[in-house]
Amino acid sequence: MLSLEEAQSRAQDLVTAARKAGADAADAIYACNASTTVAVRLGALEDVERSEGEEIGLRVFIGQRSASISASDMNPATLATLIDRSIAMAREAPEDPYAGLAPEDRLLRKRAPSLDLVDEEEPEPAALRERALIAEEAARSIPGITNSEGGGAASGRSQVALATSHGFAGAYAATNHSTWASVLAGSGADMQRDHASHASRHLKDLDDAEAVGMRAGQRAVARLNPGKVDSGVMPVIFDPRIGSSLVGHLIGGMVGPAIARRSSFLLDSLGETLFDSKITVIDDPLLLRGLRSRPFDGEGLPVERRALIEDGVLTGWLMDSASAR
Repeated sequence: MLSLEEAQSRAQDLVTAARKAGADAADAIYACNASTTVAVRLGALEDVERSEGEEIGLRVFIGQRSASISASDMNPATLATLIDRSIAMAREAPEDPYAGLAPEDRLLRKRAPSLDLVDEEEPEPAALRERALIAEEAARSIPGITNSEGGGAASGRSQVALATSHGFAGAYAATNHSTWASVLAGSGADMQRDHASHASRHLKDLDDAEAVGMRAGQRAVARLNPGKVDSGVMPVIFDPRIGSSLVGHLIGGMVGPAIARRSSFLLDSLGETLFDSKITVIDDPLLLRGLRSRPFDGEGLPVERRALIEDGVLTGWLMDSASAR
């Protein structure tokens, strides 16, 4: 894995080379992920996996024509070919009046905010195994649990670097730790399964492995012997675990490409009341240690906290530069 300085330099060098090769403008993004995962089942080690991968993507503009291409090989010869192919593709692409980099006057010029996304502590595989065993054992200890699909623990680090030909260069890293367990309750046709997991940027913020396991076991047992209710009008209660799915459908209707193409189910809902007035949905990419926090967006623009839904009302769209134009 490249250091942050090396990753940023690699992206900047690629952009500079693309400009020299004939591109009117360009941007490049480098991403790398490395992780270690340990899985156990029925108290025995089942799998240990170490993965590491990196990719660099280049987008070039020739007038109003553009093309994007990526590679996972950082060899200089491969990157030179990447540049040649992207420029050749751009010259053959149809013109797009909205194509281009983000407005230069909106780029993040100040120092990127520190979001405390990196944990210097990196657990050894033996520690991951111990955490996985504790989680699964706790899940299996719940009365009514009859089998296990396993428990696991993981630790990883990711790095992102972005450079543009009109003046932005930045990079950041983030770590992640996670624990999970999945078990079965009951037997035969009445068997039920459920799981629990938790993830955090810093190890000390991670839920205790025993607590994660117990949640998995209790959830599986709670599914046994379901009762029947009469038909009727009644409140619907969603499990917190599907919160991201519900919000995901909302976001899918707010993103720029869907709005620009007029394919969003929310197209005519701007400023309309979509939820109860007690509902506010906040997007906060500056949340300290947040699992989705980041200091800048994919175009080099600063990010900010904003209400997507405020007092039940849809406040705006989530645009990239091309969609906004």
